[in-house]
Amino acid sequence: MPISSGPSTSRRMLALLSLLQTRRDWPARVLAERLEVSERTVRRDIDRLRELDYAIDATRGPDGGYRLGVGTRLPPLMFDDDQVVAITLALRTAGSLGAGIEDDAARALSTVQQLLPAHLRHRVESLAPAGTHGGDRRDADADPAVLLQVSEAIRASTELRFDYASPGGTTADRPARRTEPHHLVLHGGRWYLLGYSSDAGDWRTYRVDRLTPRTHTGRRFSPRPVPGGSPGRFVAARFKGSHDGVDAWPFHGTATLSRSLDAVAPFVGDGTAHALAPGSTRVTLGSWSWGALAARFAAYEADLADVEPAELREAFAELSGRAGRVH
Repeated sequence: MPISSGPSTSRRMLALLSLLQTRRDWPARVLAERLEVSERTVRRDIDRLRELDYAIDATRGPDGGYRLGVGTRLPPLMFDDDQVVAITLALRTAGSLGAGIEDDAARALSTVQQLLPAHLRHRVESLAPAGTHGGDRRDADADPAVLLQVSEAIRASTELRFDYASPGGTTADRPARRTEPHHLVLHGGRWYLLGYSSDAGDWRTYRVDRLTPRTHTGRRFSPRPVPGGSPGRFVAARFKGSHDGVDAWPFHGTATLSRSLDAVAPFVGDGTAHALAPGSTRVTLGSWSWGALAARFAAYEADLADVEPAELREAFAELSGRAGRVH
């Protein structure tokens, strides 16, 4: 769509910069047509942008033109609405990367937010995750458009109706679900919706990458307090077998491993470990059952001693018996 006739020089230069960012090469003739000016005016505007430290390379050939190049420093950039949302989302979740960039990301986010027009500010403010928990981010592939729809329903306290795919990815023959959306939580590299199901009378968590929103019902609700007060801890607790939001495993045990603390500590996760002597480490772990807890300890491939409590020792005996029957 051509720019309206008679724009000011500054507005025309911004329009020119925006065009240069949308594709690699622009023939001078096409730029002039899009801006509704002469090619000579385009050349003058290119020179002005270069004076502002934009690296703009000239291209040769019958349709010689221009392309945005790489300069010695980052000049001001222009983004469309979807790009702004993507950048904001990435900056808001940077803390979960564990790469020591949290402070820089927070400053960058503050800068971006100060410059946003009101309609975009409202959209991105609702994208703040209620809690984060580190993990492999290869699975954090929720559609930004879906995240926006969910976050807007949270902000408006509007019941959300959606299709929910099975682990195999199908939603066939499944009725639409509905929930009172309360929080978005980033846990273990995935986005989760924490909502209250009026039908079940209980809190539920849903993976956002499996969720396809339907048209909102329009029913409003009053937000409820999350059990335990922290949405992030509540979701993390669900992965530990807890259903009341208490951040704890239902079963705990300790054992002494014939491994050094340096060899054990990286794999303790939410457990604890401390050195007893060189090559000997006392470890405390939790899980959702005694059998699962025994399997966690067995995964260290280390000799075990002083195993407590008795229920864990019995679980090891049962695990050993099952392993002996493998054929």
